[in-house]
Amino acid sequence: MDLTGAIWRKSSRSSGNQGNCVEVADNLARVVGVRDSKDRQGPVLTFDPETWRAFVTFTKGH
Repeated sequence: MDLTGAIWRKSSRSSGNQGNCVEVADNLARVVGVRDSKDRQGPVLTFDPETWRAFVTFTKGH
């Protein structure tokens, strides 16, 4: 999976965890990447944008 050009961001709510949380790159056209902020060179989970939007919508409701 080519994540060249990915812009990674953390949630503004991550400050309570000493800044450790997941980072999301949702600026790419066909893929959303998710990685551990403590291991930026480690593995990346990828989702298609529609699946990612459904996940975010679901979690906001709970």
